Amino acid sequence: ELPPSEFMQVADSTWLVLSVVSNGREPSGCQATGVTKIARSVIVPLAEHHVSVLMLSTYQTDFILVRERDLPVVIHTLAGEFDIYKEESGECVPVTCDDVSNGFLKPKPAASPTLHPVQSPQTRFCVLTVAPDTLPAIATMLIDVLFYSHSPPREAGAGNQDLDSITFFSFSLIEGYISIVMDAETQKRFPSNLLLTSSTGELWRMVRIGGQPLGFDECGIVAQIAEPLAAADISAYYISTFNFDHALVPEEGIAEVIELLQQRQESGR
Repeated sequence: ELPPSEFMQVADSTWLVLSVVSNGREPSGCQATGVTKIARSVIVPLAEHHVSVLMLSTYQTDFILVRERDLPVVIHTLAGEFDIYKEESGECVPVTCDDVSNGFLKPKPAASPTLHPVQSPQTRFCVLTVAPDTLPAIATMLIDVLFYSHSPPREAGAGNQDLDSITFFSFSLIEGYISIVMDAETQKRFPSNLLLTSSTGELWRMVRIGGQPLGFDECGIVAQIAEPLAAADISAYYISTFNFDHALVPEEGIAEVIELLQQRQESGR
């Protein structure tokens, strides 16, 4: 419904949303959440089969966006590990490999993913939600933060490995569930009794991936971050955007995360 505009860029692909639902068979000792929870079973296998993904972690769950044309490869890749369903008229219908066998092309062997530079700003972030019925009480503040409190984009050269701070605000409304990521200073502008977070109220630090806009054709970017963090059992919330990718990790673990990613980068050279 948006009118064409010279100020709006649109990716040339149509994307489908995958959500991974646990069936309760996970090991009880697994504490990692977010993208690392599905790294080995979903993210890495898709990267190995040359499937480009966009990742969206929310307060409630995680979503993986894949290009519609890649759906046959996605289903063939994941069918051995997961029961796959598609939604039709509000009902979940099982999907089998036979349903998408026509036109399926076996992917070429995957090359090693490019190891993009990572930057870690000093900004501390909160992952929050808000009850839908209280949204009107903060609507004016949300509009102000979303549209009037931004700073001009800063150029991020490949050599700029450490940012003092970063402007980042994410608001998502998915099937009535609201998820917000904001920095700790911005959070102070909102009524504290309306914003809900985990009982521990932890703060998060960010790792931004890419020295320049990444585009949508390259695969393995999410796996580059998720795989080593999953191996170290470190939680991470991951948000892909039009220009960059962003991983949020617990504040107390940021030093270990940076060391892991630097080791991975050096080993790939």
